Amino acid sequence: MKVGIPSEIYQGELRVAATPKTITRLQKQGFEVSIQKGAGQRANISDSDYREAGAQLIDTAAEIYAKSDIVLKVKEPSLEEITLMKEGLVLLSYLWPAQNMVLMEALAKQKVNSVAMDAIPRISRAQKMDVLSSMANIAGYRAVIEASFYFGRFLNGQITAAGKVEPAKVLVIGAGVAGLAAIGAANSLGAIVRAFDTRKEVAEQIESMGASFLTVEIDEDGATSSGYSKEMSKEFIEAEMKLFLEQAQDVDIIVTTAQIPGREAPKLILDYHVEAMKSGSVIVDLAASTGGNCQLTKNGEVYTTSNGVTIIGKLNQLPNQASQLYGNNLCHLLDDMGKAEKFRIDMEDAVISRAMVTYDGKINWPPAPLQVSPSAGKTEKNTGPSPEELKQREEQKAKSIAISMMIRIAVVGLLLLFVGKYAPPSFIQHFTVFVLAIFVGWQVISNVSHALHTPLMAVTNAISGIIVVGGLLQTKNDFSNTMTIIASIAILVAAINIVGGFVVTHRMLKMFRK
Repeated sequence: MKVGIPSEIYQGELRVAATPKTITRLQKQGFEVSIQKGAGQRANISDSDYREAGAQLIDTAAEIYAKSDIVLKVKEPSLEEITLMKEGLVLLSYLWPAQNMVLMEALAKQKVNSVAMDAIPRISRAQKMDVLSSMANIAGYRAVIEASFYFGRFLNGQITAAGKVEPAKVLVIGAGVAGLAAIGAANSLGAIVRAFDTRKEVAEQIESMGASFLTVEIDEDGATSSGYSKEMSKEFIEAEMKLFLEQAQDVDIIVTTAQIPGREAPKLILDYHVEAMKSGSVIVDLAASTGGNCQLTKNGEVYTTSNGVTIIGKLNQLPNQASQLYGNNLCHLLDDMGKAEKFRIDMEDAVISRAMVTYDGKINWPPAPLQVSPSAGKTEKNTGPSPEELKQREEQKAKSIAISMMIRIAVVGLLLLFVGKYAPPSFIQHFTVFVLAIFVGWQVISNVSHALHTPLMAVTNAISGIIVVGGLLQTKNDFSNTMTIIASIAILVAAINIVGGFVVTHRMLKMFRK
């Protein structure tokens, strides 16, 4: 099968649907790859890079659409581009089907089987294909970087010979992928980070990223089965606006990320919020393309208000890295569709059926709802055991534990009595040390937090080193000697523990290297 990548016709789109690395991967999947000349120029990828990766360079988009079985794009095609597509072509691209019904009708009329990459359902199996998450991760990180540039001061606090510098205060509204990426970036730069989200289930995620979770006193949850926030009550919104006003007066940077697919972005930062902010403050509106979360945002522009607040309505896309991540998402989807050898459109598949917005000349939108939120499966009806039954179970469990402990103590007591009566004094001394070492070691290791297991390995490696040295001192040339055999086994086990400790520690340290 042949895969084609045309140039993006929109001047503001800097990304490309494939990079040399993803082209190599497509070829390993069995596809023949062709790309239009100059397609990667705005992402700083030259034609020679594509040629070296094994792609065939094509002069025009018309040739790409005529010769390819599958076409990979970033932005949705124009109506003129659709007329160039052949019947039965498989198109993988952003399409925004909820807002582009005219586009859907044109694709269906042309009998193009189109996959909306922005409609990939947010379920565990589809995370590797989720382009919205990939791009949101970049946007959240870039939002903090650009905010720090326009802010013009340190984000972290410092104490220098010249005086003390207070850390910047950052408020992130919305704790989706973009919001969490912004929290991580701001926290790593040393800022004091606060975050707000209507979904209470994300509080732990926010706090785990090093931010403070802000909420209002009204007990209302914004979580939905789609994984996005729902529209809140009037009382909640009023309390929310009051909270944002208090924060606007205090923070230096606000990053807004709230968007609902197929709808205009909710207005969260109003004109009086902006007026309350200090001169030199910055607002980064990641929802600018869908109307903006800030009432004063201008899509595609960066400007400063009369009171000195900079509002950012556009971001550098980081096109090279964004193209790489987007290309990876496309490759994962083609993997799931069977690669070149067994490629097929399975409309029974939960991912394909929901993302394939036009198929066999028909519009397949909107798709059937798919529950993805962990909280959505909860029901109000209580089908569990009654409190009396739970109490009885707890009592029975406590009794069984007590009986089991008494039996164990009795067995250990008898064993110690037998050993004390018949074993020599030197053995008793060593045996006592052995039992105490086991008891103390068990208590120490079992009470250590999982987060500290890697530092603990350094201690266990030191103990294992002592065992190795002790075992070497006990070994002799005579392997028929019992002590030599036991010492050799101890050396082997301790060596395995040391090597394993270093391997695991090395792997965990690599996770934190940039």
